Amino acid sequence: ELGEAYIKVLKNIPGPSGTTRDGKVIYNEYISWDLEPMIGTIGVATEYEIHGTLNGQTPCCGNWDCKDIKEGSKLYLNCFHDGALLFLGDVHASQGDTEWTCSANEVKAEVSLSCKVIKNKKIPYARIEREESIIQLFADKPLEDAVHRAITNLMSWMVEEYGVRAKDAYIMMSCSPEFKVKVYQMVKSPNLPYVVGAEIPKKYLKN
Repeated sequence: ELGEAYIKVLKNIPGPSGTTRDGKVIYNEYISWDLEPMIGTIGVATEYEIHGTLNGQTPCCGNWDCKDIKEGSKLYLNCFHDGALLFLGDVHASQGDTEWTCSANEVKAEVSLSCKVIKNKKIPYARIEREESIIQLFADKPLEDAVHRAITNLMSWMVEEYGVRAKDAYIMMSCSPEFKVKVYQMVKSPNLPYVVGAEIPKKYLKN
């Protein structure tokens, strides 16, 4: 839309921890914002061969650019191979919803995480658990298909694992302002699916 190439170097300032995990972005003398580090690409080896991770979103891996894959999140993935073959990268110090320009606040990073195997379980697509909410991811095109699958899979999650009645899940998602659908990635690329997350607070999971 600009009609010309443009590069902007962002200045990331360390915070109280001495690192940029809690720092700020200095855009110019008038504008700054808090850093919110996240992992743009993460996953395990797919069941079948794919060309690459850029446009290889699957139930177990992908370039999701999901702002909720960050400190404090639990990410649930299906595993298809011995050792899982976990990989990650494309870390962003901050990102706006949709990553519209195809580039966020790209940085190098040191990431600490732990892994646990849940045996004899399969999920329809990647899931995130936060302290106060659960989030069902899905990637697809057109956008309405991704939203539909994220919402219906979230409803199934609520019913099957938390014992919520299907009719209650259906009504709460339509009526509660605390239910949200987030569009994490909507990059203008012909081969890249749109990534969304359907999120509901855990207080709605009580019977």
